[in-house]
Amino acid sequence: MNSEFWDVPVGKIASVVTHLQMFERPAPRKIPPFIADLIVHETPNLDWYRDLFKRVGGQDWMWFSRLGMNDAELSAILHCENLHLYSVRVDGYDEGILELDFRVPGECELGYFGLTSAMVGMGAGRWLMEHALDKAWSQVIHRFHVHTCTLDSPQALPFYMRTGFVAYHRQVEIADDPRKVGVLPMDSAPQEPII
Repeated sequence: MNSEFWDVPVGKIASVVTHLQMFERPAPRKIPPFIADLIVHETPNLDWYRDLFKRVGGQDWMWFSRLGMNDAELSAILHCENLHLYSVRVDGYDEGILELDFRVPGECELGYFGLTSAMVGMGAGRWLMEHALDKAWSQVIHRFHVHTCTLDSPQALPFYMRTGFVAYHRQVEIADDPRKVGVLPMDSAPQEPII
């Protein structure tokens, strides 16, 4: 068995990205009761979005791609009629994010899906995924896909696979360390050393 190592330059981070897909809506799963509202945001405020994005994935994990965008770039995505953005609202406070991207005809990408650490272990993930599946497959699509990486929660990949997504492609991504370029605070994702 052969293996290779690839150097990651100083100031960069590397992750293994796994792409997953499904071609039909899996049978609905029983979900535990969860008291929350799924709120649609047609033209979200960018500061609100960045705050939620950071609270869901920027502190414990290393979600950074949207945080490095300027207002025009982010608005072009979030205010597109084919991108459906939702938040999970609990007691008047947004604690989760769901983005369904229909910009490619006949497909839906699960762009971002996550919950704040306060919601983990409450059944909120399954609750949110059932909503995601219903909303994606209510459109005329033949494929629903998502990708996740090793900079996200280690629970993400097995969760997607239990949901019915099947892995079909893997890549290695190398990017600027968002903590070193000021996109995320230096204490974000402490499990990832800064080099």
